[in-house]
Amino acid sequence: MTTQNLYLDINVLQTVPSSNLNRDDTGAPKTALYGGVTRARVSSQSWKRAVRSTFREDNVDVGTRTKEAAQLLVNELKQQDTTLDDDAAWAKTDAAFKAAGVKLNKDHETGALLLISRGQLEKLAQYLLANDDLDKKEVKKVLKGDQSLDLALFGRMVADNPELNVDAAAQVAHAISTHEVVPEYDYFTALDDLQGEDETGAAMLGSIEYNSSTLYRYANVNVNELVHNLNAEDAVHGVADFIKDFLLSMPTGKQNTFANKTLPSYVLITLRPDTPVNLVSAFEKPVDSRDGYVAASIDRLEAEYQTTQQFVDTPRLNVVLGKADSQIGEVATNLADLLSKVTGSLTEAIQDEDTNA
Repeated sequence: MTTQNLYLDINVLQTVPSSNLNRDDTGAPKTALYGGVTRARVSSQSWKRAVRSTFREDNVDVGTRTKEAAQLLVNELKQQDTTLDDDAAWAKTDAAFKAAGVKLNKDHETGALLLISRGQLEKLAQYLLANDDLDKKEVKKVLKGDQSLDLALFGRMVADNPELNVDAAAQVAHAISTHEVVPEYDYFTALDDLQGEDETGAAMLGSIEYNSSTLYRYANVNVNELVHNLNAEDAVHGVADFIKDFLLSMPTGKQNTFANKTLPSYVLITLRPDTPVNLVSAFEKPVDSRDGYVAASIDRLEAEYQTTQQFVDTPRLNVVLGKADSQIGEVATNLADLLSKVTGSLTEAIQDEDTNA
């Protein structure tokens, strides 16, 4: 059983052209004031949703976040026992949610979104079909086990019954630009296809606010918490899946309008034995440039990493992708090589802690 701290930091620099990845309530790109200037911002919630969507595309085990978890359980009960009618399935389901301490409204919906894994639904249905008298502890145990990767990483809060809460193993920061941004506006018109050649005027007109930026993105994983939520082997695979899909995913706001899907320019992965470290301080003074922000941002980030070393323990691993002459860690030749280096070191670290526990 692991006892020592073990954290994985993911630092990413990614440049994005004209775009509106994540809108506020007025439709404008979200921003943040940092270092005295306005920065482009993409919320952590937005990027976590993008990661969960990419998990699905990659056939990674993900749960379902819904108010209709009871309906999902009814469906699973009837799939496992084809002789069960609707009334009997709903009776078992209502009893299960009551035993779990989760309230259902008159429409059999939870009061808030509930993230539930496929494994939890299957195991809970099996338990209900095998037992007429429900043990509250067993029901809650089922609803805490068999966690999907997104549940284990991002956690779950159940207001009705905190016993069902799952502590998140990952933290995701709001991405912000390394430099100041100035909002721009696209004024557009649309013509009616059936409009005659001699007719003038637009059938529609409007405007869209957008910006372009080099974003600093950061996330970390409490590896021991992820092992607790899953198991050692699944945690290592889960970290690799999370790194890959965190790097390759992107929120889809106005994607069809701007076609702004890019890839990271630089990645730094650090495995730490003491504490996670967000290196955003590298950009508290905004990068100022007229010939691109990426190169200067990389230099700033690596310099900030060196500065932080006077405050923390020596990391177990540093891996860099995107700068062939980096002096702060191993240089990966591609994403597959980066993931291989990380999972190898992670496996060794977990085994060392298990040995020393």
